[in-house]
Amino acid sequence: MSQTPAHRLLLVHAHPDDESIGQGATMAKYAAEGRGVTLVTCTGGEMGEILVPELEHLAADREDGLGPHRRGELADAMACLGVTDHRFLGGFGTYRDSGMKWHPDGHAIPADDIHDNAFWNADLTEAATHLVAVIREVRPQVLITYDEFGGYGHPDHIQAHRVAMYGAQLAAAPSYRRDLGEAWAISKIYWGAMSESRTREGLRALRDAGDTTTFEGMDPDGPLPQFFRSDEDIDCEVDATPYLERKLDALRAHATQITTDGPFFALSNNMGSQAFAREQYRLVQGVRGEVDPATGWETDLFAGIPAG
Repeated sequence: MSQTPAHRLLLVHAHPDDESIGQGATMAKYAAEGRGVTLVTCTGGEMGEILVPELEHLAADREDGLGPHRRGELADAMACLGVTDHRFLGGFGTYRDSGMKWHPDGHAIPADDIHDNAFWNADLTEAATHLVAVIREVRPQVLITYDEFGGYGHPDHIQAHRVAMYGAQLAAAPSYRRDLGEAWAISKIYWGAMSESRTREGLRALRDAGDTTTFEGMDPDGPLPQFFRSDEDIDCEVDATPYLERKLDALRAHATQITTDGPFFALSNNMGSQAFAREQYRLVQGVRGEVDPATGWETDLFAGIPAG
């Protein structure tokens, strides 16, 4: 019988690949340290773009087979990160990728046509209750999800935020769905973020290296999208530099969505661990633990949480 890890982390993401982009290095670090890492993915990513020409037949408007393929990509990515506990909310296929379109202002909004069982249409209590079952089973001390805007407005990211936040509340209520197990209150909840200052450093490195196309339109000295946060908004930075290659391998595993000559790898080549192996977070529930005097940020998501 395996022993329950003393520290346990739960991540709630919308589609396969979101987890590797946002927190892949943190996941790899904590998994290697023997901490519990559980990923809940809310959809199969059925509406994603396909960057591999020979797999274009899987597109939603053709064979509609991208979801099962991305399920396999996710399994491969988790193997790269060393994460063994990854699940789909309510079981694979319960909720479908809602798709999106771009607003003229540059952020995502819901698509014009949305499938009946799209995650965006999910009943919030029903979806959150699926998560309650996971929370009460795993009993995580830390939860990570998106901010209220889903980072850049994607409807599934916004819905994942809602489900994660509501699910955490319901899981802590002893009288709610006793059949799903003993109530569990999550000690700390974080929203994924990206440091504005770190990002500007990365963009300057790209531009200084002569790269004017990666993240085209983003000015190192100009306005940035809202998921880049000022340093005063950041509460924790996990430095997982030794695990950078694991994160990059996980990104490569999501081959239908991410190309090895795309912006993520261009940025990692120029900034390395500074850009990709140091991941930032905003603490939105719980008490901040010990911080690094140099930054004023925690260096561990479990800071201040006793093991148990």
